[in-house]
Formats: sequence, structure tokens, C-alpha cells
Amino acid sequence: MNTAQLKTDEQKFLASLKKLDTDFYSRKDVVKIAKELLGKIIVTYFDEQLTAVRITETEAYNGVVDKASHAYNNRRTKRTEIMYANGGKAYVYLCYGLHHLFNVVTNTEDVPHAVLIRAAEPVIGINEMLLRTHKKKPDYTLTTGPGNVSKALGIYTHHTGNDLKSAIFFIAEDGYKIANKNIIATKRVGVDYAAEDALLPYRFFIKDSKYVSGKNQVKL
Repeated sequence: MNTAQLKTDEQKFLASLKKLDTDFYSRKDVVKIAKELLGKIIVTYFDEQLTAVRITETEAYNGVVDKASHAYNNRRTKRTEIMYANGGKAYVYLCYGLHHLFNVVTNTEDVPHAVLIRAAEPVIGINEMLLRTHKKKPDYTLTTGPGNVSKALGIYTHHTGNDLKSAIFFIAEDGYKIANKNIIATKRVGVDYAAEDALLPYRFFIKDSKYVSGKNQVKL
């Protein structure tokens, strides 16, 4: 990223961030990581356009023992192979042939944990996000729902495998804190096929944020 080409406010914004390191992603507890990703910043710099969002909603997927996971029962395909990599990589898959869903790979090699980013709040580059999503105004739908998050940030399946500590696509913290009482846990969205695992409280979102999908679900 050539920061000299960025506007002053964009340069200041980037200077305020600290990228999440390998230790953050490589931990064993994917549920804890999903919770701690709330409030973190996703940054993309594609086609010389800087965009960033603050994560407001996540879902944890607990690998081979989780019936809702793409890697359940050690399933390995060309698409899911990246889930078995060391943590800190992007896993982006196509849903219904339309939506590119961005997941954060966690844990260590051969342990296929991942966190789906379901919603976020725009921070930088809103005009570019509007162009990418073909929306006219920046309401809550801009980055609510995993498909919208990816579209607004310019994330597609070809970004699978991207190192999330790279210069053009990374996750960072900026000192933003969320009190535990403001973090809500519920069952995940759209995984009824996972039998009893569909009821696990693996979805997290920031209480009272308007940038949350399916927020009418009952708190567990």
C-alpha cells in the first residue's frame, strides 16, 4: 500500500491501527476468538481504494466436530482446504452462487476452525462501498449480512488464502472496547441442518448496534 497516495485523514486512520498478530489467530478457542473479533477493524486496499469497517457480528465454526462447519467430520475439498491452514488466512466462499462470504481461519495447521464475519459498521471509504454495492445511501443495509460486508469491502472468492496481516487486506485493533454486558450470544443463522449443533451459542453481536443481521433472534 502506497500511503503517500492516501488522503490525510486516511493516513491518520491507518496510523491509529495495530494489526492483529499470529498469536491472536492461532489460539485454540474459536468461540473466544469470534467474540473478541467484535469491534476489530477490517481494512482492504483494492484498486487503490481504502475501505474499512468495524466488526459488529460474528459466528464461530468449530471444525471437525461441528455439524455446521464445512470441515465437519474432517471433510476436505479444494474449496475448504484453506481452513486447514495456520490461522490468520481468509476463507471466502460463494453462497447460493451470489454472495461471497468472508471467514477468518483460526487455530493452527490441520485444525479447521473459522469465524464468519456477518456484519460490520462502515468506518472509511463509504462512497466506494456505495459504488460497489450499487446503493444510493449509506444506511444499515450497506454492511449488514455477510454477503454485503464482502461486497462493500471488495472481497471475493479469489481472496481466499490471503494473509490477514498483509498490506492490502488485514484486521486490526484501535483500542475500541466493548463491555461484556454489551455482547449478545445466540444460536447461528441458517444452520438448522446441523441438528443439535444448530443450537450452540456461537453467534455474537454488539448489543444495540443497527449493523446486525437477524437481530430478532432470542438471546440464549
